[in-house]
Amino acid sequence: MGPHARLFTARPANSTGEQLLASLFDALWVRYREVVPYVRNYEEIAARYGAPFVNDHIAFRTLGSQRPMTGIPCLGRLFMALGYQPVACYNFADKHLSAIHFQHRRADFPKLFVSELKTWELPAEPRNALRECAEQHESWAELEQLAELHELGSSPPDSVELRLVTENLCGWFRRPWPAPSLEGVQLVNQASQYGAWTMLHGYRVNHFTSLINSHQVPELDSLEKTMAALREAGVPTKDSIEGAPGSILRQSATAAAECEVDVTIAGKPATTSWTYAYFELAERGLVTDPTTGQQHRFDGFLGEQATQLFEMTRSIPN
Repeated sequence: MGPHARLFTARPANSTGEQLLASLFDALWVRYREVVPYVRNYEEIAARYGAPFVNDHIAFRTLGSQRPMTGIPCLGRLFMALGYQPVACYNFADKHLSAIHFQHRRADFPKLFVSELKTWELPAEPRNALRECAEQHESWAELEQLAELHELGSSPPDSVELRLVTENLCGWFRRPWPAPSLEGVQLVNQASQYGAWTMLHGYRVNHFTSLINSHQVPELDSLEKTMAALREAGVPTKDSIEGAPGSILRQSATAAAECEVDVTIAGKPATTSWTYAYFELAERGLVTDPTTGQQHRFDGFLGEQATQLFEMTRSIPN
C-alpha cells in the first residue's frame, strides 16, 4: 500500500474521487522514487526508527504561454476537478515565476504547489525556444474529461476501475511535446534553469516532501536531526536550512538526482544527462487564528524560501 492510499486506514475515502487521487499520487510516487535514490535512503532511515512518512506537498512546473494556453491552468483545472482549490498565489519576480498553492477539502491529502514560468518576460531567443515547445503541446484534458473527473468527487467509493483511470491520468504527467533540441535547452538554461528543466521534463513531479512533524520519534523529531541522518547515510543535501528554528515553516532538501532525457542534436534523436528531482523535507510551526485565538499548524508557503529551493535543479551542461 502506498503512502497516500494508507491515509484511508485512519479515515476511509468518501468518494471515488478521493480514491483516484490517492491512487494517482501513489503511482507518481513510484515513478519518482525509482529515479531519486535519496528517497530510498530516507525510507530506510525512517523505518529504522519507526517514523511514518507523510507527504506534505507535491510540486509541479509549467511553461506559461498563450497559443495554446499553457501554464498553471493545465494542471490546476485537472486537480480542481478532483476536489482541490487554489488557496494562495506567489510571485518570484527575479526568476520570472509565479505559483499557486492548492489544497484539498480532505486536510490529510498533500498540498500542491504548481508554478509557472512567465515566458513573455524572457529575452527573445530563449522565449522563442520555449514557444516552439509550447506550440507543440499535445491536446490536454478536454472539458468532458474534466466533467467526468468532477463527477467522481460525488460518486461513492469503488465506482470505477481505479487501475485503468489511474493509468490514463498518469499519462498526462510527462513531457507533453516532442524532445527539444539540446541547443535550445542550453540556450534557455542561460536565462532560466527552470525553463530548461521544464522543456526536458514537462509535467513530471518536481518533488515530494516529507512532513517532519509526522515523524514523532525523538531521533527524527526535527529538521536538523533528519538532515543529519541523511548526511550520515551519504546523501548529498542542501548546505543550509531555510527558516530559523521556531519559525512557521522550515525547509531543506537533498541534492537533485540526474537522469538521462531525450533531446535532439542536429535534428537527430539523442540523450543527455540533466537534473531531475530532489526530495524535500519541511517542518511546520504553529500560527494563531486572529479570530478564535486558537493555534493551528501553518499550511502555507513562504516565497523567499521557495526561491532558494527552485535552485536545487540548476544544471550546468558539459
